[in-house]
Amino acid sequence: MSAVNTIKPYLRLSGLEPLIVRPETNFINVGERTNVTGSKKFARLIKENNYEEALSVARQQVESGAQVIDVNMDDALLEGVQAMTTFLNLVQSEPDIAKIPIMIDSSKFSIIEAGLKCVQGKCIVNSISMKEGEEKFKREAIICKSYGAAVVVMAFDEQGQADTYQRRIDICQRAYDILTKEVGFPPQDIIFDLNIFAIATGIEEHNNYAVDFIEATRAVKQRMPLTKISGGVSNISFSFRGNEPVREAMHSVFLYHAIKAGMDMGIVNAGQLVVYDEIEPQLRELCEDVILNRHPDATDKLLAFAETVKAKGKEVKKDDAWRNTSVQERLKHALVNGITDFIEADTEEARQLYSKPLEVIEGPLMDGMNVVGDLFGSGKMFLPQVVKSARVMKKSVAVLTPYIEEEKRNNPKAQQGGTAKILLATVKGDVHDIGKNIVGVVLGCNGYDIIDLGVMVPADKILETAQKENVDIIGLSGLITPSLDEMVHVAKEMKRRNMVQPLLIGGATTSRTHTAVKIAPEYENGVVHVLDASRSVTVAGSLLSNDQKPGFLSGVNTEYLKLKEDFANRKSSKQYIPYKDAKAKALQPDWTKHRPVKPTFTGIKAFPDFDMAELRRYIDWGPFFITWELGGRFPQLLEDEVIGKEATKLYNDANALLDQMIAEKWLSAHGVVGFWPAGKTGDDSVTVVKDGTPTTLEFLRQQVKKAADQPNLSLADFIAPASAGVEDYIGAFAVTIHGIEPHLQRLEAAHDDYNKIMLQALADRFAEAFAEALHERVRKDMWGYASDEILSKEDLIKEKYLGIRPAPGYPACPDHTEKYKLFDLLETTKHTGITLTESLAMYPASSVCGWYFSHPQSQYFGIGKILDDQFKDYQERKGMTADEAEKWLRPVLD
Repeated sequence: MSAVNTIKPYLRLSGLEPLIVRPETNFINVGERTNVTGSKKFARLIKENNYEEALSVARQQVESGAQVIDVNMDDALLEGVQAMTTFLNLVQSEPDIAKIPIMIDSSKFSIIEAGLKCVQGKCIVNSISMKEGEEKFKREAIICKSYGAAVVVMAFDEQGQADTYQRRIDICQRAYDILTKEVGFPPQDIIFDLNIFAIATGIEEHNNYAVDFIEATRAVKQRMPLTKISGGVSNISFSFRGNEPVREAMHSVFLYHAIKAGMDMGIVNAGQLVVYDEIEPQLRELCEDVILNRHPDATDKLLAFAETVKAKGKEVKKDDAWRNTSVQERLKHALVNGITDFIEADTEEARQLYSKPLEVIEGPLMDGMNVVGDLFGSGKMFLPQVVKSARVMKKSVAVLTPYIEEEKRNNPKAQQGGTAKILLATVKGDVHDIGKNIVGVVLGCNGYDIIDLGVMVPADKILETAQKENVDIIGLSGLITPSLDEMVHVAKEMKRRNMVQPLLIGGATTSRTHTAVKIAPEYENGVVHVLDASRSVTVAGSLLSNDQKPGFLSGVNTEYLKLKEDFANRKSSKQYIPYKDAKAKALQPDWTKHRPVKPTFTGIKAFPDFDMAELRRYIDWGPFFITWELGGRFPQLLEDEVIGKEATKLYNDANALLDQMIAEKWLSAHGVVGFWPAGKTGDDSVTVVKDGTPTTLEFLRQQVKKAADQPNLSLADFIAPASAGVEDYIGAFAVTIHGIEPHLQRLEAAHDDYNKIMLQALADRFAEAFAEALHERVRKDMWGYASDEILSKEDLIKEKYLGIRPAPGYPACPDHTEKYKLFDLLETTKHTGITLTESLAMYPASSVCGWYFSHPQSQYFGIGKILDDQFKDYQERKGMTADEAEKWLRPVLD
C-alpha cells in the first residue's frame, strides 16, 4: 500500500502509453494539424472522406514530436459527430498514433461527447466554459469527469472572453472553485486556456494582450499550482498571416516568455518553431518589443521589417554573421545547426582561452548540447539534426582529447569531471544495433559518457565492464525474440552480483509488458523499458537525479506491478478454439482447379555480386525514414508541412551517399535461391525433397475463433498434399549485403555518427531491396507462375503480387529454428557468407531469408496466440523440450 500512497497529483494522460506531466516535464506540444479549422489539407481530406490519408496527417504529427494530438471537426459543411466518431475510431486502430493522448476539440459539446465514447486511455476535452452559465458548465464537467477526461477550461464567462489580466484570473478562480468544490474535479486535471489573442494589429487596445497572458499565467500558477496552462500559440501572430518567417519568430519568442511564466502546453506546429537563440537578432528584438509591449512604435517597426522578409523562405536569410561572435557563441551555433566547417579551428581557439581543455567540454560545448537536448526533448528538433549535432561534438572533442590525455599523464590525480556513464550493448546472439547507436548518440548529446560494447555481447562482459568502469546505468538492446531471454538472464546475473545500477531495456521485440512480467521481477534495483531514443533522455535524467530517482522508480514499479497483474488476470477479447477444431478449419484449396507451376529448375542458383545499381530501384524508403523517427508515407512526407524540410535534407544526403557507395563499390550483394518438390505431409507439416533426401518443415496454425467461412491458416495449407494427385513445389531464398564494417570503422574514427547510421540504414534497405528484386525474378522468370505480371514500385511495396515470401521468426512462422533447415537446403553460408548466431540472428546484420509459396491463395498472416494443446503438439513434432519450445515460441505464447 505504501507505493500507492506515494502517487503524486500529477496530470496523468494516456493513449496506449502514459504521459505523466511532472514538474520537470518540458513544454507539451499539442499537434495542431488534425484540426479542420487550422489545416486546409486536413479539412480537405475529411470533407472528401479520405480518412486513410487524414490518418497520415495525425501520424506525421506524432512522428514530428507532438505529445498530444488535437482533433477538431468544427466545420459547417461537416456532420461533426459522425466525422469525429469515424476519425477517432480509426485512430484507435493505429497503435503508432493511438499511443499518445487525444485532445477532443470542439465548440459543440455533442461532438465532444461523441469523441469521449471512442477514445481509449485518458484524453483531454477542449473545451468547457461558463459562457452559458454555471449550470451547463457543471453538467458538462460532470460528464467529462465520468469519462475520466482532463478538461481545458476557457477563460470565458457570461460576459465574454477574458481579455485583461484581472478578468483572466477572476474567471479561472471562479471556475476552479466550482470544479474542485462542487463537481469534485481533481485540480491536476484542470487545464486553463487563458486566451491568446493577436497582437501587432494596429489597434492600441491589443498591444498588451501577450503581456496580460504571460502575467496571468504566472498568477494562476501561483494561486492554483496543480492546474496547467495552455493556449493556441498561432493566434498571437495572426496579423502576420502569409509571412511565415515572422510568424515562426513570434511564436518562439512568445513561448520563450510564456513557458518561463508557467505555460505547460500549447497547440502549436512544433516542426515550424525556430530556435529562440537562432532567430535573426534584429527580428528577435522587434518580436520581443511587440510581445512585451516595450515601445509605442513596436508594431510599426515590426511591420516595416516584415516587408523586407520574403515569405517564400522558411527562415530569414542569414549570412555568416555568426562567425563574428565570440568563440563560445560560435561553438554553440555550430552544435545547434550541425555545422562542421569551422569546428576544429574554433575548438583550438577555445582551448587556448581556457586553463584546461576539459573546461571547453564542460563549458561552451555542453552549453550547446544542452540546447540541442532541450529542443529534441520538446519536439523542436528532429533526429537527423540531433545526430548531425553529435557529429560536431565528437569532432570538437577529438581535437581536445590529446590535450586531455597529456594532462592526465602529467597529473594522474587531476580530476577529469564527474560525467555520468551509461553502458550500452546488444545482447549475446543478436547483431542489430542501429537503434542502440541512435540512443547512444542522443544520450551523448545530453552530456552522458557512453560506453558502447557493440553487438553479440555476453552477459559476463556487460556486467564486468559495468563494474570495472563504475557505470551509472546499463542499457540492453535486442531485435530478435531470443534476445528477450538473454535480457532476463542479465537481470538475474545483476541480482546475483548484488549490482545497484538501473537496467534499461530497448529494442524492436521488447515491450513494457514483457519487461514488467519477465525482466523486472528478476532485479529489484530498477528495470525500465525505453520505447525510443527521445524517451531515453528523460528516463536517464530521472534515474540519475537523487531527488527524482526514488519517486520515478516507485512509479515505474507500481505501473509494472499493475501490468504484471493485468497480464496474469487478463481475459482476451478474442476467443480461441481447440487445436483439433483449428485443424478442421484449415484452408482447403481446390487442387482440381489449380495446377502448381513447375519452376524452370529445381535445386540452387546463386547470385554473387548482384548489381547494386539495379537494387537501388527497389528501395522502399518508408522504413528508412522510420529509422530516423521521420515516418510517414513516401514521397508525400517530403512535402509535409512539419517534417518535409528535414526529410528532404535527409533524402538528399542519403542519395548522395548512395551515389558514392555504388560508384566506389563500398558494398556487395550476394544471394541464393532454391526450388524443390514439396508436399503437405501432416496437418501443419511440409516435406521438402532435395536430391532424394526429405526435410520436414514444421509450421503453426491460427487458433483464434473466426467467422464460419474464414479458415484458420497455416503455411502448410498453401502446399498440395499427396492425396491431391498434383506435384507441388516450395522455394527459399537468402540475401545479404557485405563490406560495411571497414566503412563503419572509418566513419566512427572520423566521429561521423550521421553517416555511420545512414550507411547502416541504407545497407538494411539494400538487403530488403535485394529480396524484392529476386522475388520479382522468381515470380516472372525462375518459377514463372506470374510471368505476365506488371506492377509498379508502389504495388510491390503494397505486396500486390501473387505468392508470398514469409521469413522464419516472423508472424506467419515465428519459430527461428526453422532457419537451420532453410540454411541447409540453400547451402546458404557457402553461397552467400551468411552465418547464424547461437540465437539464430543472421550475420551480416543486413540479411534477409525466407520461403517462397506460389499458390494464388497464399497470403501473409499472423499466427497470433496459440494454446497449450498446439504448443505440446508442436513441441513433440520438433522433438524439443518444453523449455526449448517456450524459448522459441515466446511471441505466440506471450
